[in-house]
Amino acid sequence: MLKAVLFDMDGLMFDTERLCMRAWDYAGERLGLGKAGYMVLKTLGANPAAADAIWREEFGPRYDPERLRAYTREYRERYFSENPVPVKPGLRELLRFLRDREIRTAVVSSTPEKDVRFLLAKAGVDGSFETAVCGDMVPRSKPDPAIYLAACARLGVPAEECVALEDSRNGLFAAYRAGCLPVMVPDLWQPDGETRRILFGLLDSLEQVPDFLVQKGLLPAGLA
Repeated sequence: MLKAVLFDMDGLMFDTERLCMRAWDYAGERLGLGKAGYMVLKTLGANPAAADAIWREEFGPRYDPERLRAYTREYRERYFSENPVPVKPGLRELLRFLRDREIRTAVVSSTPEKDVRFLLAKAGVDGSFETAVCGDMVPRSKPDPAIYLAACARLGVPAEECVALEDSRNGLFAAYRAGCLPVMVPDLWQPDGETRRILFGLLDSLEQVPDFLVQKGLLPAGLA
């Protein structure tokens, strides 16, 4: 029986990957790199250290990580001063569904902890998760399973009793290698054949997750 659901954040709970694309377009132009929003697709699921290596490979000595972060932060801060967090359809309903059934929840995100805490609080869902394991808390980036193993250890729940909701290849393979049940809800990237072979489920949106969990026999149809 299902004991916990583990949530990726960017692109899964929040429509922030597209925001990041716009921020990196802005930052790239100011760094003389041109529009760099496409780097989001190259770094999906990667923690800051892994993403930094990908940027260096792409741009070589022209890449200035400090200035990139500064311009990205400038864009994001301006955006969030004027706009709410773009919450994906079905997230709040799914969290209520899981809470009503006493299913434990955690955030498992490659994003640094400071940014994770900010977005969860601004979206008003920080109280819906028992814990969060973030990209700067573990030694290795997704697709390494370290971040999922850490989340399972924090909850004290076996990985095989956890569903992992993800939108990226790196995240799905991290969950799979940890022994979790990987369920994909695509955002910017559609799964390739290799990824499809490891999936426990492939859904169109978070709105479909409750029925999926019931249909798979992981949860009863009604409340006890």
